[in-house]
Amino acid sequence: MTEFARPRAIGFNHIALEVGEIEEALAFYGRLFSFELRGKTDTMAFIDLGDQFIALQKGRRQAADDGRHFGLVVDDKEAARKALDAAGVAVIDGPFLDFRDPWGNRVEIVGYDNVQFTKAPNVLRGMRLTHLGKNEHAKKELAEKGMAVGPG
Repeated sequence: MTEFARPRAIGFNHIALEVGEIEEALAFYGRLFSFELRGKTDTMAFIDLGDQFIALQKGRRQAADDGRHFGLVVDDKEAARKALDAAGVAVIDGPFLDFRDPWGNRVEIVGYDNVQFTKAPNVLRGMRLTHLGKNEHAKKELAEKGMAVGPG
């Protein structure tokens, strides 16, 4: 077998979710989150996350997700909890703030302050989110990996 250098996985460019109608999906997610569209067609829409995006694609046919999910980082987890409640979206029982969209995609809401994931300062600036920071637990986790964040 030929030897070669394997690439290192370093992050995500986007997450793709299969949904029903694109306009319905945008309306649903628009009731929960403030976002800007990167682009849209009849069969796809792209929710901008600064240097990343969520691709919504028409055509979900599989059963609802059970354990399979993705963690969506938000600037204010408690505001997300309130938005889910106001929209009548059921939160899944358990230790996390998880829900399923109308097409069965499972989403875990994660607060930016409490995770290692860190947007670069220039990306935060472009997203008008320079006020965001990390809590002590997240700062400690990052420091232990040699990735300490600055003030805030």
